[in-house]
Amino acid sequence: MLLHRSIAVADGVYFYLWAGRSLDCNSVVIANALKGAKPHVLVDPGMTDIGMGEDPLASLAEVMESDGLDIKDVGLVVGTHAHPDHYQAVDEIVALSGAAVALSSAEQTYLRGVGGAMYGSFGARVPKSEPSLLLEEGQLPLDGLSLDIDVIIAPGHSPGCVCLYVRDSRVLVSGDVVFPGSIGRMDLPGGSVSQMRESLERLSRWDIEYILPGHSSMGAPMVSGRENVLRNFEMTRMFF
Repeated sequence: MLLHRSIAVADGVYFYLWAGRSLDCNSVVIANALKGAKPHVLVDPGMTDIGMGEDPLASLAEVMESDGLDIKDVGLVVGTHAHPDHYQAVDEIVALSGAAVALSSAEQTYLRGVGGAMYGSFGARVPKSEPSLLLEEGQLPLDGLSLDIDVIIAPGHSPGCVCLYVRDSRVLVSGDVVFPGSIGRMDLPGGSVSQMRESLERLSRWDIEYILPGHSSMGAPMVSGRENVLRNFEMTRMFF
């Protein structure tokens, strides 16, 4: 049974909305973003089998296949942040495809400390895969990119959260920074109200047509349309 719903957002950008009962996140695939035999970028692989009879990773692979995408063709897996519901399945993706792993340098430090300690409360193990690409602000630093993808460091939910901006389609993959009508929680270890406020202000100045969040809220899977995006950022200011 598919636990994800596929939304083709823009040319080559697929949004996989989590619709299961258990904890997991939305995932994004930027198809054919890399030149070579493993061309796809997968953002936030989510979790593996987490009980309740649900297997999020198997569901993700199946719904990708329905879009003509093979999870074994993922060449890069990016974590917007290292919380278990977004990042725990990275080892399985690496085993399936041999993908490189990308995480911000601040988030990797967080994962090695208090962020890694969170995994036990989810009954999950800390991923063993070491990032081969430590992300910093600016263009995704990877040879062979066929698309312009920017990395935006946006702490507040965790110390090293990143968002990805796909320039051609003006898509923001926002992780747990901004949701439809809401924002990521700031009360977990490593969260910061002041950093979240600053991150949201910075993001609001980008030319964004679509916001693809790590979790959906307010009955909306995503935010689409420039005016709706601007209105959504205006709503986030009410949280401060």
